[in-house]
Amino acid sequence: MANEIIKTNKMFDGRVDEIVIGPPPANIVSAALMKELSAQVEASNADPHKKLLVIRGDGKHFSFGASVEEHTADKVSDMLPTFHGMIGSVLSSRIPTVAAVTGLCLGGGFELALACSMIFCDRSAAFAVPEIQLGVFPPPACLLLPFKCGESASRRIILTGEKVPAEDAIRLGFVDTVVEKGQLDEVLKAFVEEHILPKSASSLRLANEAAMTAIASYYDANIKQVEKLYLERLMATKDANEGIAAFVEKRAPTWQDK
Repeated sequence: MANEIIKTNKMFDGRVDEIVIGPPPANIVSAALMKELSAQVEASNADPHKKLLVIRGDGKHFSFGASVEEHTADKVSDMLPTFHGMIGSVLSSRIPTVAAVTGLCLGGGFELALACSMIFCDRSAAFAVPEIQLGVFPPPACLLLPFKCGESASRRIILTGEKVPAEDAIRLGFVDTVVEKGQLDEVLKAFVEEHILPKSASSLRLANEAAMTAIASYYDANIKQVEKLYLERLMATKDANEGIAAFVEKRAPTWQDK
């Protein structure tokens, strides 16, 4: 069945797959997109000659994040496990994965990028998990960010929701390469040609599996506990529901601190 939201491009004689998430400009990580992306990661992994999987956003931005409308109390219990499964599928991908980021990379989009083996971005990129501003928190980021940039920096990013520009992202360590605006495609192409294509596909897969073992195992061991905290305790509070409702209704939230 053809994808309706993501697009897949075969590159370098089919040795690299590119997944483009959309539709622009927001490239929202909806439940439908989650299912398509998970299925595409599985399909790409089934090809023994595939050497790399690149994930990018359609247009100027990577993603504004998950659908806030799907976080309402009547939908979130179905959506959240699907989202966490998608993140798990990227973390456990046998093929190395690269997130190619331009523009805004927010919320669930940032968490998708964090699940990749590497993040390349240009200087237009800005990263954030702004969920706390809606009265909620980002479960995958709570587990993945400490691996990428340490506990202190990750807590600040999660608790404040502030944006991290590209130059700070590479200093903190969760971004691997930053290039000038407009040069990301050129630099990524050169990287693939020099460092990926000459390698054995089977060896790349085994090396990626080994390199991702710690973070993937930690995620698998803890995501259900954090998911339960979100669904059973956070979504039972008035403020979590108020924050989501206020965003949907385009108004400022009124916090009750309970």
